[in-house]
Amino acid sequence: MTKETKVTVGSGNVFADLGLKNADELLAKAELALRITVALKAQKLTQLEAAEILGIDQPKVSKLVRGELYGFSSDQLFRFLTSLGQDVEITVKSASRRRARGKLTVRATSNP
Repeated sequence: MTKETKVTVGSGNVFADLGLKNADELLAKAELALRITVALKAQKLTQLEAAEILGIDQPKVSKLVRGELYGFSSDQLFRFLTSLGQDVEITVKSASRRRARGKLTVRATSNP
């Protein structure tokens, strides 16, 4: 006898699916942290070298690359990206007519 598996289609934002407040911001920060991690790997930096470039200590770099983002602001993540030679572009536009609220999205246009 086989057991049926129930599948629920996600929204594309795991934080929203979990019912967390500020889900768009949490997803954006996670995507920024991913871009930082990709840049660190591309530049073959150790966590100590990254810490010096980013102006934080090595344990914070470790938390960042593991996705533990509590205590990191979006602004700080933007600064980390620019310190690693990445351009950060912020675009503000009107929300679609279907939504009363706007949304926050991070898009990477190329790999470092």
